[in-house]
Amino acid sequence: MPGGVKAFLLIAKFCYGVKMDLTALNVVSLRCAAEYLRMSEEYGEGNLTILTENFLNEVFGSWTDSIRALESCEEVLPHAEELHIVSRCINSLAMKACADPSLFSWPMPGRADVQSPGGTVLWNGISVTANSQSLTEDWWFEDVSFLRLPLYKRLILAVGMKGTKPESIAGSIIHYAKKHLPLLGRQSSFKNGNHVPPGSTISAPSDADQRNLLEEIVELLPDQKCVTPTKFLLRLLRTSMVLHTSPACRENLEKKIGAQLDQAALEDLLIPNMGYSVETLYDIDCVQRILDHFMLLNNDTIDSNCIVEEGQLIEGSHSLTPMTMVANLVDGYLAEVAPDVNLKLPKFQSLAAVIPDYARPLDDGIYRAIDIYLKAHPWLVDSEREQICRLMNCQKLSLEGSTHAAQNERLPLRVIVQVLFFEQLRLRTSIAGWFFVSDNLENSQNLSGNLALTRNNGHDQAENSHDQIVAVDDMRERVSDLEKECLSMKQEIDKLVKTKGSWNIFSKRFPFRLLTKSSDLKPKASSKSLNNSKESPSSAAPLMNEGNHHNRSGSLDENFS
Repeated sequence: MPGGVKAFLLIAKFCYGVKMDLTALNVVSLRCAAEYLRMSEEYGEGNLTILTENFLNEVFGSWTDSIRALESCEEVLPHAEELHIVSRCINSLAMKACADPSLFSWPMPGRADVQSPGGTVLWNGISVTANSQSLTEDWWFEDVSFLRLPLYKRLILAVGMKGTKPESIAGSIIHYAKKHLPLLGRQSSFKNGNHVPPGSTISAPSDADQRNLLEEIVELLPDQKCVTPTKFLLRLLRTSMVLHTSPACRENLEKKIGAQLDQAALEDLLIPNMGYSVETLYDIDCVQRILDHFMLLNNDTIDSNCIVEEGQLIEGSHSLTPMTMVANLVDGYLAEVAPDVNLKLPKFQSLAAVIPDYARPLDDGIYRAIDIYLKAHPWLVDSEREQICRLMNCQKLSLEGSTHAAQNERLPLRVIVQVLFFEQLRLRTSIAGWFFVSDNLENSQNLSGNLALTRNNGHDQAENSHDQIVAVDDMRERVSDLEKECLSMKQEIDKLVKTKGSWNIFSKRFPFRLLTKSSDLKPKASSKSLNNSKESPSSAAPLMNEGNHHNRSGSLDENFS
């Protein structure tokens, strides 16, 4: 008989007129037993069937009673399903979970608010403190987390069908997973046992149970992008590797993470390698697949003409595009895994080459990763060193990066020469621009002076002249500083010649002077002297065979080979 001995005892009391209390915990089993024994109105007025059915309708009006009734359905599940008690409980809970929390201060029609001694208002079976007139959207997470997985799954699906926001559904699933998956990290046991039916025993779930639970949770997660936090998805992925879940489950997680990889944190991507043949410390293949999913989803939205300005790096990550944020993330990840001596060069290159060149406003990050890799792998031959250096664009190194690279003995000599060349080209272009500005200032000064004489406004003339003189003096001071920097770069070149070998090899291949003389930097008559120079930037660039156009694979110019 449904309900067993306890239900039979209560029914016997009912038949013999002994006082019997109906509660949310015993009404389901009594309703099923009454149906089984055919205790309907046909055999007596006010029989147990109609009595328990009326009480169930009152139970469905209360959130707490509905939770208890649904939990008790586990004991008589086949009979409760046949009488649609389970579906009615779930429907009642789903409607309340989808309700607007701001309306919870309104009493439900036909039911009066109950004031408890502790100052708590009970409305519709939900506890609300007297000084709080509203509830947050996560008020129902804790209560439903005590349901077993089959019933919880049906409730979440019902809540989704009622139109609840995906963020709320994801929040409930996260709360449920943290409670029932000890390997996930935090709370790993049931701390509040007041929701557990009396007589039930709770034990730590086995690995098989956790594996099944994790796979079901992954299927329940909303498909919408950025609804579930990336940090939680990566924790699920790491736990799935420990529990050896199905490949489909891990692939599903990798795709979800790839869709929102720009929101990931570096420390969460450092997933330990748990394969049977452990080669590297971290699971680099997994990160490679996640990155491939990200690039696949963003291929349609990538604009090759979208170049992020260098200044945006200072403003914060909110101003960066998702592609640039992922580029910075990958560069940081490569720097973390680069010290691993077991990391092969092709795997390092494969991960770095996925990021397009335009996504990196500066190449300091990838240069740092390359430098760490070269330091941890001193046995690499020159051809391998040149191969890995093709991943960076020397033109996009900052001043600090270029200074470090010019003195880095781990880099191939031709890479150092290229860094110095682009620094010289950048320096001379800046000087040309400053001379152009200086000429404009002088012309503007003469024009303003003529206008002042015409208008007989001597005061304005003197003020404008003073401002222009200060600007020209400032420009001359900056040019003097550039002369000193240029001389310092020439000294670095001389050191490289002494340490790396003879310079005659490069003088034959580069029919131009690598550095401008100090005398060439000084303005003689006007800016025309620079423009007519044989070493103008426009004449030096073709000698590089358009080396400033760095392709996606990061290959260096053939003139340096």
